[in-house]
Amino acid sequence: MMSDMAKHAGTDVEAPARASRAPRTRRFSDPRRASFPVLLVFLVPALAIYFGLTAYPAFRTIYDSFFTIEGMERIPVGFANYVALWQDETFWVAVRNTFIWAFVAPILDVATGLLLALALYAGVPFARFLRIAWFTPVLLSYVVVAILWMWIYNYDWGVVNELLRAMGLGDLARSWLGDPNTALAAVIVTHAWKWAGFNMVVCLAAIHSLPREVLEASELDNCGWGAKLRYMIVPMLKPTLLNLYVLAFIGKMKVFDLVWIMTGGGPLWATETVSTYVYKRAFNWNTFDLGYPSAIAAVWFGVVCAAVILLNKIFKSKDRLEY
Repeated sequence: MMSDMAKHAGTDVEAPARASRAPRTRRFSDPRRASFPVLLVFLVPALAIYFGLTAYPAFRTIYDSFFTIEGMERIPVGFANYVALWQDETFWVAVRNTFIWAFVAPILDVATGLLLALALYAGVPFARFLRIAWFTPVLLSYVVVAILWMWIYNYDWGVVNELLRAMGLGDLARSWLGDPNTALAAVIVTHAWKWAGFNMVVCLAAIHSLPREVLEASELDNCGWGAKLRYMIVPMLKPTLLNLYVLAFIGKMKVFDLVWIMTGGGPLWATETVSTYVYKRAFNWNTFDLGYPSAIAAVWFGVVCAAVILLNKIFKSKDRLEY
């Protein structure tokens, strides 16, 4: 009897202690109730990296655009760099080429990825091998892709011209990267080849997530592939396709690597983009003035932000699909 009373007494004494510890344990385990010092431990490293590598360079570029910077000497010039920018014909050629990249090339990227995904979904022969083969270019660096396609476009022994000559179309053979009329299109095709596999994987995942009941019902109604693609698959994939387009648009507004390696912006500015032009004015032309290229970068930063906001508003789906 005495031992039972002792046990009950011990239980009654420990109960308030456990009750007092429970809220404290929940407070530390629940991230929504974490104290401010705990939040700082996780936020400070991320914020330091963001401000040090992203925010500060962006604001410093905008600040430098109001100066003429030669070595360690800074000469305030106000908006002179921006005024000179409006009269820079090469800049406007670069803007035109970049807009072609940003608005036209994503259509090719997304459409190619969708077609490849549909081919895999339809069960083409060697689908397992083709899935790996089509995705492999995504894993290659821009340097490898650029050199590979420079060989393909070679005038004397490139695959493209050799195929044209073999088919009796030798008159169409040309220096694809040396002709101002074809250089930009040739580089865009190369870029689409590299990223088609990424779009293919995303589209294929989206297709597999579509409701099978709807697709099976269309097959029972003898709906052909063309009608099924036009009236069912593409409308249900619209959010995915638009997101891929916006992502491709952002990437191509700042395209640099592939253009710089394959053509360097030439010939005759035919493939010049804003990014390559900024690099040339800052480091390649030996002008020793970082103020003017900073003005170009600042203007283009605003253009990209405005274009992304505009595209998000245009493509914002009012009718949410639920399935």
